[in-house]
Amino acid sequence: MELTHVDAEGKARMVEVAEKPESFREAVARGALRVKPETLELIAAGRLPKGDVLAVARVAGIMAAKETPRLVPLCHPVRVTGVAVDFQLDKEKTRVEITVRVKAVDRTGVEMEAMAGVAGAALALYDMVKAVDREAVIEEILLEYKSGGKSGVFRRSGG
Repeated sequence: MELTHVDAEGKARMVEVAEKPESFREAVARGALRVKPETLELIAAGRLPKGDVLAVARVAGIMAAKETPRLVPLCHPVRVTGVAVDFQLDKEKTRVEITVRVKAVDRTGVEMEAMAGVAGAALALYDMVKAVDREAVIEEILLEYKSGGKSGVFRRSGG
């Protein structure tokens, strides 16, 4: 397998994408913050000391997706056209499930933007709940789906 992010001397480099055609790109990533049952109840009721946890985490996820090239050294800046951050409260697993969908029209994909969005939202969630739940754990940040570009569609199998 050819390594794309190193030059002939083994030095890190940013891949040249100028010759690639622009296309619609989309990626969906997910992750979760596992919390104590009582913490999940406080989130659901909007009764945490720092305020509206999900609103803050949503904005953090959007910001993280937009700032991905500043966080991941070899990522290209892409023209993000949309970021959606959604949450599900899973009472059975006592966790906040995070889903981030990123769309763009560009020469390279937005998988890293979607995963950075999940990470940003998860970190904000942790920050918002840590006063009542220091044992909260960020879990399972992964790419669920991506489309566009030469490699086409990827869809994670087996959930």
